[in-house]
Formats: sequence, structure tokens, C-alpha cells
Amino acid sequence: MWAKDYPDIELQHMYVDNAAMQLVREPKQFDVIVTTNMFGDILSDLASMLTGSIGMLASASLASDGSGLYEPSHGSAPDIAGQDLANPLATILSLSMLLKYSLSEVQAAEQIEQAVSQVLTEGFRTKDIHSDGMNCVGTNEMGDAVVKALTSISN
Repeated sequence: MWAKDYPDIELQHMYVDNAAMQLVREPKQFDVIVTTNMFGDILSDLASMLTGSIGMLASASLASDGSGLYEPSHGSAPDIAGQDLANPLATILSLSMLLKYSLSEVQAAEQIEQAVSQVLTEGFRTKDIHSDGMNCVGTNEMGDAVVKALTSISN
């Protein structure tokens, strides 16, 4: 794939240090960042704090044939394993990306994104993004809330 094949998409090259600064300065200027794995890992960790937690960042490594590897940006978090503390939203949103970009199931992807948005609007928060006045829930309860919202959206 070459930029000339997509004239309606703006292409901008920048050094990774500038990209990091630009992410902090004005994150909404980016729709997609294409980079090597190492720089992508660094920039995604930085970007995670713009959302409040690395537990909020879905991720995809896409091939030109439409296949991809979909995963949350965070690691396995062995320090909190089995404690019902992990934020499942990045994993759920990675599924949404899979549906949209590799399986062409755009409506299902949008319903998942809408369910996550609804749950956040209702004030559900895992410990990593909790603030005063919000309902602090664990991994399981957050997942259940998303499923409940998704069920109401898809009916």
C-alpha cells in the first residue's frame, strides 16, 4: 500500500520524538499512526495516559490482506492477575476492531463501541480510571455491564 493509492487520506511523516510531543500537545490530530513495533509500543504507552489508563487502549497490527493481530496495548499484568482489578475495556474494544477491520462486521463493531460508551456514561469505572462520584467495579462487573448494554442495543 502506498499513499498515492489513497489521495483522500492525508499523509504526514514525523520523527518519533515529535510524534510523542504532538500526542501530548494535540492528540485529536491523529486518526492512525503507522510505525515500527518498538516506536508503536512507546507511543501507545504514552497515549494510554491520555485516556487515563493503559487499560483503555485497544490495538491492532494490520496486514495489507486484511488480517491482523488484535490485542489490548497493555501486557498481562501478572501483579493483579486473579484479583478482579484489570480493566477489560481495551480487550473488548480490540474485539470491536477485529470485527470492523478484518471481518467487515461494522455494525457489530459499532454496537460494541456504543455499549462501552454507554457503560462509561453510566459511571462504571474500574480502579485504574475511577474518580469520585463514579461506580468502582471489578473486571467481571465491568464486563457484565458491557454485555448488558450490548444486549439492550442489539435488541
